[in-house]
Order: sequence, then structure tokens, then C-alpha cells
Amino acid sequence: MNASPLSARPAPARPRHGRRVFGMSAAALLFAAALAVPGTAGAEEADPGPEQISNGDFTAGTAPWWWTANTSGAVSEGRLCAAVPAGTTNPWDVIIGQNDIPIVAGESYSLSYTATSTVPLTVQTRVQEATAPYATELATADPVGPEPVTVTHFFTAAADRPNAQVALQIGGGDSATTFCLDDVSLRGGAEPPVYEPDTGSPVRVNQVGYLPHGPKKGTVVTDAEAPLAWSVKAADGATAATGTTVPQGEDPSSRLRVHTFDFSALTTAGDGYTVEIDGHTSEPFSLRADLYDSLRSDALAYFYHNRSGTPIDADLVGDAYARPAGHIGVAPNKGDKDVPCQPGVCDYRLDVSGGWYDAGDHGKYVVNGGISVAQLMATYERTLTAEDAESAELGDGALRVPERGNAVPDILDEARWEMEFLMRMQVPAGEPLAGMAHHKMHDAAWTGLPLAPHLDPQQRELHPPSTAATLNLAAAAAQCARLYAPYDADFADQCLEAARTAWAAAEAHPDVLADPNDGTGGGAYSDGDVSDEFYWAASELFTTTGEAAFRQAVLSSPLHGDTDAVFPAGGGISWGSTGGLGVLTLATVPNALTPAQLGEVRSVVTTAADRYASQSRAQVYGLPYAPKDEDYVWGSNSQVLNNMIVLATAHDLTGEAAYQDAVLSGADYLLGRNPLNQSYVTGYGERDSRNQHHRFWAHQNDPDLPHPPAGSIAGGPNLTAVASGDPVAVEKLGGCAPAMCYLDDIGSWATNEVTINWNAPLAFIASYLDDAGDGRRNASRGCEVTYTSHPWSSGSTVTVKLKNTGAEPVSPWQLTWLLPGAQAVSHTWSAQFDQHGRTLSARPLSWNRVIAPGATVDFGFNTKASGAAADPRTFKLNGRSCSTG
Repeated sequence: MNASPLSARPAPARPRHGRRVFGMSAAALLFAAALAVPGTAGAEEADPGPEQISNGDFTAGTAPWWWTANTSGAVSEGRLCAAVPAGTTNPWDVIIGQNDIPIVAGESYSLSYTATSTVPLTVQTRVQEATAPYATELATADPVGPEPVTVTHFFTAAADRPNAQVALQIGGGDSATTFCLDDVSLRGGAEPPVYEPDTGSPVRVNQVGYLPHGPKKGTVVTDAEAPLAWSVKAADGATAATGTTVPQGEDPSSRLRVHTFDFSALTTAGDGYTVEIDGHTSEPFSLRADLYDSLRSDALAYFYHNRSGTPIDADLVGDAYARPAGHIGVAPNKGDKDVPCQPGVCDYRLDVSGGWYDAGDHGKYVVNGGISVAQLMATYERTLTAEDAESAELGDGALRVPERGNAVPDILDEARWEMEFLMRMQVPAGEPLAGMAHHKMHDAAWTGLPLAPHLDPQQRELHPPSTAATLNLAAAAAQCARLYAPYDADFADQCLEAARTAWAAAEAHPDVLADPNDGTGGGAYSDGDVSDEFYWAASELFTTTGEAAFRQAVLSSPLHGDTDAVFPAGGGISWGSTGGLGVLTLATVPNALTPAQLGEVRSVVTTAADRYASQSRAQVYGLPYAPKDEDYVWGSNSQVLNNMIVLATAHDLTGEAAYQDAVLSGADYLLGRNPLNQSYVTGYGERDSRNQHHRFWAHQNDPDLPHPPAGSIAGGPNLTAVASGDPVAVEKLGGCAPAMCYLDDIGSWATNEVTINWNAPLAFIASYLDDAGDGRRNASRGCEVTYTSHPWSSGSTVTVKLKNTGAEPVSPWQLTWLLPGAQAVSHTWSAQFDQHGRTLSARPLSWNRVIAPGATVDFGFNTKASGAAADPRTFKLNGRSCSTG
């Protein structure tokens, strides 16, 4: 039986990452309970159910098998063989299948077949409905080559499907091939084999390495009751350090017994170190101060890779990752320059081109884009406010962006690509809900994978506006306004106007919530509480403008001063919990809060950081994340990273080593010191994730496509992966221990997805870690600033003393800092001043051009402003931090 054109289409992907899961359905509980539990003894073989496939050995010819019209099937040597044409685009362009197969909810099935292909290809194996929306019970990618390979998969059905189909999608290849199939079987009553992940050595370390003067800890899985001897071996085999482990009992996150060990006393830089314990050897690692330099660049390159509406240049990313522009209206694309709303939502069309593809699919979401672009801008803003942060690695010409050479920091060039898209999502003036932002924009239906953006044929649609999206726009645009002022005043003004308009629209429509059922073609990202978005947006607008109305919105918010409200105890910052972003801005960026108010805000940050640091010290793998009942959430790795941002900020504010130690321990977890001995970052560590769920980084599905590039972080363990319907998780992860509910498989969208709002905190942390150097806080800065402000009725008089505490003369010099709140410099003396927004720089006059060692230059200015404000805390002399007197 031949397939209809519709039945040749791909199965839809499942719901998107990061959604809030409020509970399991009865069907989800049923099929989750039906799976075998890893770690238990092998179950006796169950009696197989009746064969569901007709003529699976082809002894009766080809019926009832069907194939797409571009091939033909015939029995050859007892196998069904088909000539697969060259030059097809998608896997579903060529299919062999069988329909009318009854599938029963809650039943466990085994599907198997033997196949060959004269030219190697990847079969997309599907058990699914035969008609739209092609709901899938099994979806896997199986490589097949010239030698016969037997493919076997187990799944438990989530729903009754009386007319399901088995479909083997074999298109998408450049070369013609002959595909042959035999011994196809589908039976119920299956007992899935116990899945035992390959975790390698029981000795778990950070597979990238450790800072020479930072903490160096590891974990070993062992049933030994007594301490064990450990030794660190250098690359030449010499013993570099020794000690004994500390037994810790059973780790609840992995349900395995473990010991920990600490070799922090080893500070000699080098590569190729290993740890040996009880006859087992860890993966190799380094001790170096520059461990995270490339990770900062790679994590930020992720965003250029995922730009929409522009070609990705091979000169910047390499031939394997170059691609044509996606969604620009060139067939088969419908394009993003003239996008309609979903039926009944609006009667206008918008140009919503640009921005970043959210998570390996082709959708673009304001609530994910808002937090992502904000954290990229915060990565840059930290170089203006944190004493140990340097801006050169984020500056013009430092990153892989096509705008390099335009005298704008490259990270701001990247952020602008998303900011412009976010502002295009704003409802035009004169329309209902004017000034609000559409919640999201994506295809009308889910696309399959692999699928490059320029080949996506679907209609794009705007979804209804929401208050959450509108406040994301207000917050990010307000941040944009202050950061771009020194480089493009017109764009900064555009951002501030968009922020004000969005804020006013959100105040007028405070409870327009995204529909939790709007999940066809893209994630719903519903959020029933937007008080956190109001607080974040108010904080950014107040920090940028200093205006009383925004001050009042901050101080009157029920979230203000409440650590548990802005940094929830069971989680922390996320796309659905953004209040903490506002706190971090208020605590670090000079603003018009009084010193007492500023102290209160910073106390919120350090209180949360104390909690995360305590969690890190208490856990055998050192991660600053301890959800209630070990409930590792969807995207748990991003939660670890966001908690690390709070710790990093606390360290910037206080200099306390315990905060930095917890950040470093979090990096250890993400890069290999975890129950799976898995580095979750592509390209980093010996056992790194390489098959993250992505539409066009899909090497596992198509050998002609690349793995995700270096610096892409996987979502990580997800305790709800099986219940969410992830087909690979359903097959393998039933009963998994919380921190082991992860698969490096492209089909596991619930554990192995990549997203912009997970890579954004990775970029922030990589930047922080690279600034950490060898792990010692830099006490000698070469300069000292004494800043004294004398307020009066409508402004203040400021005097600045800049001392050269180094051993060499400084000439010429430029001191740069951020003014708190909206202040305008009105009168200056003893220096030349340049003001761009809130960024103020002082340069020498002819007579004080050189500052000798031990010498001081004095200068000053008046400002126009009202009300007392805290003094700036960070000053940069020629780009490097000064201490404050």
C-alpha cells in the first residue's frame, strides 16, 4: 500500500523544554510504571504477545507493505529491497511502512528488524499514528550500512492507537542506495532490558581541569566501608599528591555509595593529570589558569550559530557549520518578514525577522529571548562593575560575529541581533493591546529533525501577546538602553522607548497570560504569576532612568527584600522566575538606591548565595543545587548555572572565597564530576555530550551533518523525562535515579536539548571563571581610586583621587566608571570628561598626562540629579580594575 503525501511527513516533536510540569496524567503514570527499573536484577522473559506485523519476513511477497511513490519495493533473496533515489532533502521523503497496526495504551512492545543499505544511511524508525498529527510512540535514529544490522527497540504505549503504522524513513541522502529489510517484528508483552549507562571510571573529576589555586575535589563510586588511598599522577606517571578518601554513604541523587577526596594542596600547573583509586583511573585533566578562555568564546559563539535570517559564515564557524540564511522568504521558506497571527488573534502582519532560534527548532520566543539576551548583556555589564572582570575578551574583534571591527564590543553586537527581534514582536500603535509583546512566533506545526532552517516549508505564525512577554521586553530593552548609549545613542533611545511603552502596556494589561495549551509547533511557556517579571522590569527601568515611579515600583513590590521569592529555595532564576535578575542588577549596577536600600538588596544576594554554597559543600558531587526530593527539573544544568551566577555575583560583591569555591564546584559537576561521569558541554572533557537534540546539528541522525559545536550545554538530568513522553527516555530511563535521568541521544528532547536560555548562563559563568585566573583574588591592582560625593539640593559635587600604586608610570590614562542613576555632568575640572548615558570617562589634560609610581591626580565635576545615591564601586583604569580607597 502506497503512502499518501501526508503520511510521508515527519512525526511531530514533543512539547518544548522548560515548560512547567504540574503533574503526570494517568496514562503517563501507567507507561512510566510499566518500564523496568535500572539497577534491579534482570526480569524473566515474558511470554511474547501476538505478532502485530503482517508478512514481516516477506515470504508472501510485499503486501501489505507500502512505500512512497519515488521508490519501488520488490522481494530479493527473501528481503524487501527498495531503490532510494539520490538528492532527497528530508528523511520522510522516502518511506517504507505498514499501516493498520493496533497499539494498546500501557502495553510494552518490542520492535525489531534487520536491514542493510549499500550506502550508509540513518533510518528514522517510527511507530506512530498514520494520519496528522502523527502522534509518536517510538521515534529513534538507527544507522544502517552494507553489513546486516539488527535493530531492536522497546517502548510502552501512552495511548490506544488502533490504526498505527510502522514507518521507516530512509530519505535525505545525497547518494542513491539500495535499502533492504527483513525479519520485521512488533510484539506486545515485552520486557525491556535493564538500561545500564556506560559511566566509565568510578573516579569522577572535572575532565577539563582545576585552577591551580582553586579547590580540587572529586568523587569515587565504591562500596568500600573504609577510606581508600588515592594518588594524583602527573602526565609522566610521577606521583604528584596522595591522600585518603572520605566515605560518604549512599548518595541520594544517584543511589550509589561514594567517597570524596580533596587534592587542593596540589598547585603545580600542568596537563595530563589523573587520579588513581583502588585500581581505577580517572579521566585526564589539567591544572591551568586559562582553562576557561576558549569556553567563554565557544559558549558565546552558540548564539551566532543560531541566528535567524542571516547566512552563517564559514570563515567564522568553519565549513561544517556554515549554512544559508533561514526564514527569509526564499522557497521553501515562508519567511519571517511578513508573518500573520494565528487565526483569530489579530488582523495585521509583522516583520519579526532576526533573533535566535530558541532550542534547535525554528521557533523564537520572547520569554526565552528576554532572559537570554539579558544574561548576555549582564556578562558584558559585569566587566563594567566587577573588580576582577576584564572586557577585552568580549570586545570588538574578540568573538565570532560578522560585525567585528565596528568599534562596538562583539558581545553587544550579538545581543543586538536578539534585541531588534524582541522589539519587532511589539504590538503596533493603534492596534488592540498596543505596546504589548507577542508571546512567541513559530511554525504552525512541529517540524521533524533533521531540518535546516532554510528548508523549513511551514507557515510561520504570531501567537497572542502576553504580560510576561511584554515585561521581558521592558526589562531587556531598559538594560539595552544604558549599555548601548556609548556606542549608538539612537539605538539606545529606541530601546528605552520600547521599554517605557512595554511597561505602560503591561500596567494596563497586568494579567494577560499565555495559554498553557498553546503547544502545537512550539512550547507554550505559560506562566501564571508575573509578579517576578514586573519586579525585574521595574528594577531595570529604575537602574537605567533613576525615575521615582520605577523606584516606587521596585520598593513596593512584594518580592523586594524577599530572598525566597526572587531565588526560590527549590530552584532559582529561570525563564519563569525572573525576579532574581532584577535583584542582581540592583546589587551590582550603580543606581539611585540609598546606601541602606542598596545594602538590603545585596543582603538578598548573599543570603541566597549562602544557601547555594551550603548546598555545594553538603553534596558529594559539589553542585550548588539541591531540589526537594531530588527533583531534578527539565534543564537542571541551567538551574545549576543560574545558581552559580548568584554565587559569582556574591563573590564579586564581597570577595569571600567560599562563593567562588562553590562556583568552581558547580563547574566540576557540569564538566564530569557527576554520577554519569559525563561532561555536559560539547567539546570539553573526554566524555562530553555530542548528540544534543537539535534540528540541524544532527550528526546522529545524518552523518553528513555535524555534532553541536563546542560550547553547547545539554539540558541535563530530568526526573520527569519518562512522564513527559520523551521516546528515548521512555525506552531506557524508567525508574532512573534523579541525577542519572539523562541520555546523550538526539532523540531525548527532555534531557539532551540545547537552548539559548541554557547557553546564556554558561557564557556568563565561563566569562567569570576565565576572569578568575589561577583562583587567587587579585589584591594588587596598580591603582587606587578615592571617590567623594557631596550632595546638595539638585545635584552633587564629586572629587576623585586616582593614585598609581604600581611600579611603572601610567601614561596616558583613562578612568571609566558608571554613574548611579540619571546624572548629567555639568561642570568639570582638572580632566577631560566624556559621558555616554551613564558611562563616564576621565582623561588627562596636558599637564597631568603622566602618573608616576606613588603619585596621585585629583579631578572633579558637578552633577545634576536629585536625591542621595550610593557611590560607584568599580573603576577601570585603561581597562583594568582599581581598588577603592
